[in-house]
Amino acid sequence: MAIINQATKELQVKIVYYGPAMGGKTTNLVQVHDHVQTTAGNRGKLVSLATSSDRTLFFDFLPIEAMSIKGFKTKFQLYTVPGQVIYNTTRQLVLRGVDGIVFVADSQYEKMTENVESFQNLQDNLRALKLNFEEIPYILQYNKRDLPNVAPVEYMEFLLNNREIQAPSFSSVAHRCEGVFESLNMITRMLLNKYINQHEPQYA
Repeated sequence: MAIINQATKELQVKIVYYGPAMGGKTTNLVQVHDHVQTTAGNRGKLVSLATSSDRTLFFDFLPIEAMSIKGFKTKFQLYTVPGQVIYNTTRQLVLRGVDGIVFVADSQYEKMTENVESFQNLQDNLRALKLNFEEIPYILQYNKRDLPNVAPVEYMEFLLNNREIQAPSFSSVAHRCEGVFESLNMITRMLLNKYINQHEPQYA
């Protein structure tokens, strides 16, 4: 849930990167942290909370061209969830207060079952948190498109985006920063549009 900080005149928006283990969530965050354009001092440190074999990362940033809504600059908080199923409780904690989601799918054929299971797990965890998946903006990122054994995008769309109103989707090679900012820009636009529409004055 977006947080308004009256003292700093900031609107804080939380974006969570979700998906199967080793799919590219961490790589996305590292690339954004390394390349995002911010005003001086307005990028938080990339923090890693490590378990024995998986980790949660997060940082926040205020871009140079931060959009102003009713005088408030928009600060983005980016999080990843651990990919392994045994850390599901941590996933739920990270999802608390989420505003938007980037689902990072692994394009390799042998990872399709994991993609589908992780996407279902996302919906289950949101339901457990009393959050409505249909009301949360999200996009799909089909990562690792540079590998030789990738499934066609059309097949991934059929598995993950087969619904009446499709989510925006992007092909990516996160370790080359391809598709990373396209994905981030889309989810931030969706969130800002949602926030503006919710807070426009209502006229009789």
